[in-house]
Amino acid sequence: MARTIRQIHDGMLTDIASNEVLSVALTSNSMYAIFRLFTFILATAISIFETFLDQHVFEVDTKIYNQKSGRPSWYKTMALQFQYGFDLVPDKDYFDNGNATEEQIEASKIIKYAAVNESEDESRLIIKIAGEVGGVLTDFTEPAQVEAITAYFKEIKYPGKITIINYKPDKLYLNLKIKRDVLVLTDTGMNKLDANYPIVEALQEFMKELPFDGDLKLSSLIDKVQKVPGVLDATLLSAETAWIDPALGGYGVPQPILINKVAESGYFEIVNFDNITYVV
Repeated sequence: MARTIRQIHDGMLTDIASNEVLSVALTSNSMYAIFRLFTFILATAISIFETFLDQHVFEVDTKIYNQKSGRPSWYKTMALQFQYGFDLVPDKDYFDNGNATEEQIEASKIIKYAAVNESEDESRLIIKIAGEVGGVLTDFTEPAQVEAITAYFKEIKYPGKITIINYKPDKLYLNLKIKRDVLVLTDTGMNKLDANYPIVEALQEFMKELPFDGDLKLSSLIDKVQKVPGVLDATLLSAETAWIDPALGGYGVPQPILINKVAESGYFEIVNFDNITYVV
């Protein structure tokens, strides 16, 4: 672990003071003494170097951990490295990019989000994936893309069961009551100065900030709303979510969220903002 500049500098000064030769010549207590300034410069350089070493070790350890074949973290790494329209090098788990440009390679990486978890009731890995269009998370609906992604995981996977979750977002239904500052917000939630809808924008921002396959905490959602200028208080009357049920071939019946919820698809989409009421 990198030492601080102070730790290194104090060590140097202690060594000087304990040296029979240096302690005779270098006796000034002034912080501007040449030898003190010189040792401070050296201490700064050493501390920066040690910080670089720490970062290097961290990056190497992380890379090794994520590259251990068959681990959940490895599957996540491999999901994000998928390249649509490219073929794997024979008997390898990486793609043959040939003469492709950096732009072409980057554009081919259509899986933008991935999360891998172990099933709780059987020996199986659950791989959730999603793409992105216009800054909005989305599932893969083009048959050619789905076919290529499925074939890719079949080619690289280790023995064992995996399930790829490529679903539309879990629907999120919110019923909110906002106590508003009448000087700032109208009875429809519009800001009287800027003519925007800050509560709606705050909710949209909150969903963007939520990590893929992250835990949606209702308390955090309310905290976000309560920070909006013009909001005196906020109460979440109810929150429900519905997700894709393969057995039904569509969304199931909305279920209540009591405290928190991780999306089955990995991400949520607020259905509408019609159930936000503003009171005084």
